[in-house]
Parts: sequence; C-alpha cells; structure tokens
Amino acid sequence: MSLPELLSGAVGDEEVVAEVPLGGDDVLAVTPTRTLVYRADGLLSDESVEEYGHDAERIAVSTGRRKSKIVLGYGLDGDETLSLPTKRVDDALHPILAGVLSATGVTEPGESVRRTFRFSELTLVVTDSRLVKHVGSAVWDEEFEEFPYANLTDLDFEEGTVATAVVLAHDGRSERFKAPNESARAVRETLVDAVCAFHEVGSLEEFRVTAADDADDADASESAGTTDFGEGPDPLSASPVADAEANAEANAEADAGTSAGTEPAVDPTVETDTGTSAAAEASATDAAGAAGTAEPTGTKETANTAAGDTARDDRTRSTGAEPAADTPGGQSAEASGRAEEAPASVGSDPLEDAFGGDPSEPGTGSDAAPDEPDAFEGSPFESAGVEDDDLAAEVASLRQAVEAQSERLDRQSELIERLIEELRRGR
Repeated sequence: MSLPELLSGAVGDEEVVAEVPLGGDDVLAVTPTRTLVYRADGLLSDESVEEYGHDAERIAVSTGRRKSKIVLGYGLDGDETLSLPTKRVDDALHPILAGVLSATGVTEPGESVRRTFRFSELTLVVTDSRLVKHVGSAVWDEEFEEFPYANLTDLDFEEGTVATAVVLAHDGRSERFKAPNESARAVRETLVDAVCAFHEVGSLEEFRVTAADDADDADASESAGTTDFGEGPDPLSASPVADAEANAEANAEADAGTSAGTEPAVDPTVETDTGTSAAAEASATDAAGAAGTAEPTGTKETANTAAGDTARDDRTRSTGAEPAADTPGGQSAEASGRAEEAPASVGSDPLEDAFGGDPSEPGTGSDAAPDEPDAFEGSPFESAGVEDDDLAAEVASLRQAVEAQSERLDRQSELIERLIEELRRGR
C-alpha cells in the first residue's frame, strides 16, 4: 500500500512497521519511534499529518459507542490524545503499545509483540521473549510486571465456569491471573506458542520435561560446586548414656597422662541417668500401648309455549264478511266497492306508477332529466370545465419540480453521510 505524499514525506527515512486504515483515505502509520496519523482533505479539515512520540510513560484508552480516544502521557510534558473510530481501537493500539514498550526499554531490540489482550482492567502483552502484565485503569504504565520465558518452569490453565485461570511457575513461585472464557482459547494458544518457540519444543508437555531436566541439572551443579569444610563439630547429643561414656573415656585418658597409679573417678550420674532413661523408655512404651480408637355443566331446558288458536280464531271472526244492506240501485255495498276498485287496477302500468307518468310520453319519467334547468343557473358559481391541454402542462411542470427536488435531496443526503463518516473517524 503506497502512502500519501504528505505522509510519506513525514515518515522520511524511517521504516513503517504497521499501517492501520481509519476509514476513507485516513491512515495510521507506526514507525519504531513514533505514530503518525494522516487525515485526508474533507468537509471539516484539510489534509494533515499528526505525530505522537513513543517515549510515553502511560497509555490510556477511552472507548465510546462510535468514537474512541488513545491518550499518551508524557509526564511533565503533558498528554496527547489520538481520536479514531471505536472499531479501529484494537488494531491501532497493538502497534502503538509495541512501539512504546520498545522505546522505553521493556522489550529488547528485535523482540516483536505477538498479540495484545485487554480484559477490563487487565492488559496482557505476549512477546517473543516475555509476558507483560498490567492491572489498572490504564492500558500500560510504569507499574507493570513482566515474566521472561527463560525463568518459566511450568505453564498451566485451569478452566472455570466464567473465566480461565492462567498459572505461571517461575523463580520458585507461581503467578495466577484470569481471562474470560470467550478469550481464554486465544490467550492459551498465543502464550503456549510463544513459550514453546522460545524453548524450541513442540508442545507444552515437552516444555515441562525440558524444564524439569534443567532444574535437575541446576541442582546437581550446585551440589558439586559446594565447598567442603570437613565434618565439623559433633552435634549435641540427646542421649545421657552416650554423654556419660564419652566423659568417662576422657577422664581416663587424662588420668593416665598424669599418674599411672591413680584410678579414674566414676561419675555417679551414669547409673542414675541410666535408670532414669530406662524408666522413661518404659513409661513411653506403656503409654503407646494403652492408646486406642395435588364442570359440571348443566343444561337448562327451555319450554316454548305455542300461541293459542283462540286468538287466531278471534281475528278470523272479527274480519269476516257481514251481510250487506241493499243500495237504492238494487246492488249491495260489496258489489259497489268492487266496481269502484276495478278501473284503478285494470290497465295500470308499474313503470307509470314508479316514475309518476307514462314513460312513452315526453316530459315524464326518465326522459324529463335533460329538460331540467342547470343546477348552477341563478347561482354565483360556474361549472369548472376540464381542458386537457392545460392539465397536461400542469402535470409536466409538477414532474419537473419533483425531479429537481429529488436531485437536491440526493446531494444533501450524500453530504450528510460524508459528514457523519468524517465525524466517526475522529475529526
């Protein structure tokens, strides 16, 4: 990947050991001595390059939902803050931390950092030759611990329900720390590979065997190189009998050198001490031998009562025909009624009844509608006539306005998206 011209000029003759894209044309480049951040030309800023030295005393990370900050502390010189997208924090922190460890002398020249792990307030840095551990709110500062692989004698992992404990045996003591189970496998594989590569073995079991052999050789060399000062003075004896015999022999030799006729004095405490010792042994033997042992549904029947036939019979009797009285013309009232009703029923047309007249006659029924006066006659309102040419022109003009507005909205949307992207990149 070729660097932008402005960034390439800022790097100079140094070697770029890591490049991290920050989105768009923005790039983070890491050299052995410093970190450079290239910002491309955008809506909020012009093209620029920012530099951060690796001679920091403290590294802290502040993580947000979209944007995060890496703070480099330089002691009396103050702090420098690097803003970048949250999803790029881990990618950028790894080379920055490696550069700071190298510049501050924690790692040796040529020693590379294999991987960096962050678990809440625990930071683990696995290199080719050592494990660097830091506990605290900062990712790294001067309160770190390091465990060189050369001093390791054992490496073990104890799995739990939530976290896995990593056990390091070194310098005659053990160090324990826990990693979450979702990252425990990555920690184990990275650490085992680094330790095995350092000791030039193929597996963790071979490393344990090699470490045990090295420990035996070290013990043997220490014992062979120990200075011999002789037997030294005899320790104090706990037996009164032996002390008495030694005293007697010493007295005899002393007396023989001074006078041959003098007999050595007998120590009266010998017999007494012997008796006392025998009594103590007997009492101890006796004491040792004596010791021991968790609908009904109901249905309701409804009865329907039938209507009485009496009511129906009463209605029949009430509407029955009565004998009619004679009229002056000799006809009954009933016959006169039928004669009056006949002209109304004979020759009647249902269409005429429905529309109020003979449909064949003009001005009646449905043919009367065209002769009705206009509804707007006599009112201040006029009928709105529709003209096709004017309507087509208005629709075309409206379409052009909508298309122009849509293009303008698309351009504004692109600008807003670009602005949001630049803000996410930490500008």
